[in-house]
Amino acid sequence: MKKLMVNKMTEEQDFLKAHLNEEINLELANSLKAGSRMLVDSDGLAFIYILENDTAFYYVTFEQSTWPYLKKLLVTNKSLILDLGNEKSIELTSMFEELTFLTENIDGNSNYGEVMEKAVKEVFN
Repeated sequence: MKKLMVNKMTEEQDFLKAHLNEEINLELANSLKAGSRMLVDSDGLAFIYILENDTAFYYVTFEQSTWPYLKKLLVTNKSLILDLGNEKSIELTSMFEELTFLTENIDGNSNYGEVMEKAVKEVFN
């Protein structure tokens, strides 16, 4: 498992774009597939999208600073594209459904911790 950090997000005409803090080498970028599922890192106050290839999983981490763009994704239902560098990008499929489920599940759920629950409420409610 390798962590990939999103350090910036932008809004384009028809989609949102997430930018990583490091460029992925082209061979790896070409092998990655959208995992269509997400996790929550309550301690790190982050949402994690899973990418995969034949040998490993890669965790794309959306820290709290990116959440206003994730909220826009829920409001507009636009696609989210991850810029991998080297002029390569990948659509993060099922992002809307996964994020909707997680934000609704976190609300009022002490399993995620009080700090995570409060942070999610501030942005997504």
